[in-house]
Amino acid sequence: MNRSPNTRLSRQDWVIAGLEALRADGPAALKAEALARGLGTTKGSFYWHFDDLPAFQAALITAWEETAQPETIEESEISDPVPALRQEAQTLAVRDGTDAAMRAWALSDGRASMAVERVEAARAARLGRLLKETGIGNPQMVRLIQATGAGMALMPEGPKDIETMGSLVDLIVALR
Repeated sequence: MNRSPNTRLSRQDWVIAGLEALRADGPAALKAEALARGLGTTKGSFYWHFDDLPAFQAALITAWEETAQPETIEESEISDPVPALRQEAQTLAVRDGTDAAMRAWALSDGRASMAVERVEAARAARLGRLLKETGIGNPQMVRLIQATGAGMALMPEGPKDIETMGSLVDLIVALR
């Protein structure tokens, strides 16, 4: 993160730097001193915004969870559920590495694990609702779409990942 030497860092600056460090180097990179060094400042700035490392980690988890949760849609907003389902599934293929980093962190951190579970439950509910509206009631299809998105996040990025997710939805819809 580049900044002017006279610019004060905000809490959000620290959260952004933390998410970048988590993506790049995993949860071991979430240390006040290392982050401060990367931001060209002191640990004092970190502790101005966060009481301690667990408070900082909680802020990271909250920030990710807020951006990873699907937006609520009203039934009246969906004129055709198939394109909506396709678009929802395709959002799982758009990645910046944060979902994969959070899943990895969740293996060793209970707070991260609970956040991943909440996000996945919200995503599953939305996918399930859209599938049901397309006439597909098999709950395994939700899991299939989510697992494909999670798996794709671990593979080298392909130029057509979004289209691949769209093709999966097309296949599922064709099976109804």
